Amino acid sequence: MEMKELKPSLVWELFDRITKIPRPSKKEEKIVAFLLEFAQEQGLEVKKDEALNVIIRKPATPGKEHLQTLILQSHVDMVCEKNSDVRFNFETDPIQTYIDGEWLKAKGTTLGGDDGIGVAAALAILSSTELEHGPILALFTTDEETGLTGANALDPQLLQGDILLNLDSEEWGEFCIGCAGGKNTVATFNYQPEAAPHDYFWFDVHVSGLKGGHSGSDIHKELGNANKILARYLYTLMQETPLVLSKIDGGNLHNAIAREASATAGIPLASKERASALLNILQANMLMELPADDRNLRLDIHSTEAPKEVIDAQTGRNLLLALYALPHGVLGWSFDMPGTVETSTNLASVKMKDNHQIAVTTSQRSSTASAKDNTVNMVTAVFQLAGAEVKSSTGYPGWKPNPASPILHTSQAVFEKLFGTKPAIISIHAGLECGLFLEKNPKLDMISCGPTIMGAHSPEERLKIPTVAQWWEFLTELLKNIPAQS
Repeated sequence: MEMKELKPSLVWELFDRITKIPRPSKKEEKIVAFLLEFAQEQGLEVKKDEALNVIIRKPATPGKEHLQTLILQSHVDMVCEKNSDVRFNFETDPIQTYIDGEWLKAKGTTLGGDDGIGVAAALAILSSTELEHGPILALFTTDEETGLTGANALDPQLLQGDILLNLDSEEWGEFCIGCAGGKNTVATFNYQPEAAPHDYFWFDVHVSGLKGGHSGSDIHKELGNANKILARYLYTLMQETPLVLSKIDGGNLHNAIAREASATAGIPLASKERASALLNILQANMLMELPADDRNLRLDIHSTEAPKEVIDAQTGRNLLLALYALPHGVLGWSFDMPGTVETSTNLASVKMKDNHQIAVTTSQRSSTASAKDNTVNMVTAVFQLAGAEVKSSTGYPGWKPNPASPILHTSQAVFEKLFGTKPAIISIHAGLECGLFLEKNPKLDMISCGPTIMGAHSPEERLKIPTVAQWWEFLTELLKNIPAQS
């Protein structure tokens, strides 16, 4: 069976088209062009702003003009992650999807269900001639995954509505009413290239096989972080023998837990056997420390040719000390919503740049602004002690839960009527654009919901097919029950 044969057919046909359109963050021109053409084909009012956000308006069906204006919001960009052995260009190639039982998956890459399925559902509502609804404004934002720049740049005058339904949640049966705010902290290590020492054993070490995942919604699962594991190995080896670094690379995205990392290093020939022994010890230890569903970890070491240049010894040592000392994972839990992560930090990526620089990207999240800032300061202090230059982003605000939300109560009633059970009401540790929307329009009444997506931000991303039909049934019923204008 092909994706477009699934039910509800209108949603799946549109998502199938979306997966064929390249849409990396900050390179959304092709999907934006698709949205503009789609609106014109449907005869709907459409506007594009300078940040490439797209706003499409659909008037109410006859007899529903008195309902409040509903904003359907989703982001058009996707996280572009692939397995290292997969040849794929996210700027040109369509996602290769396949059905595995009740799951839709991609071959070796992220699927883009986050948030392509939200885009598809909104487009299905815009194009359907069978649904009853009040006035609708569909907002498609850009660059959610790497900076929220679309939502940040949105003119508040374009966000004129009463209710906002964010279509970017990843667990069916849950209504999200709050999220954490976040910042990115980037450290830059400036190094001097030095000639590689003679009579050294040179090797490449690789960390692979980890699940990875979203640095917000998956951070509590204690999944392996390839950057931390690589740093742990090199630090341990460095305590026993002189070590010089030639190359280091790990992770990719600020909001993903690093799945793979590698380094090229050298040690005196006399320590050659110890390098392999320590790696075997670490492999055994990690298989005891990692959760049961993240034990496909692979640590590999191979000899390699001596490089011409290496990172100067002091900078290399400072870098490894910082990577080893940096906190990663959950730092605090919420007292207001038990079981919800309040504060965390993620050691996201380590990248060598031009001009003899190494950039280390981290991300901090918290539903409490002071705790977020404190964590940023703690990470900054570690980097400063290591002699790095440190900069933090302006970040994005959290979304404070409102349990008295009218649209939440309406959604709960619709859900219970359709499915005979109560939905879970949650606040998530991942970031959503809702906090920014609330700043631009403080009167907005908001919730977030979506079908089940597992493994977001990794090649393990998969979309649970039956939940899409249930979600669509809920959405179409909710449209008819939007409160009237006061």
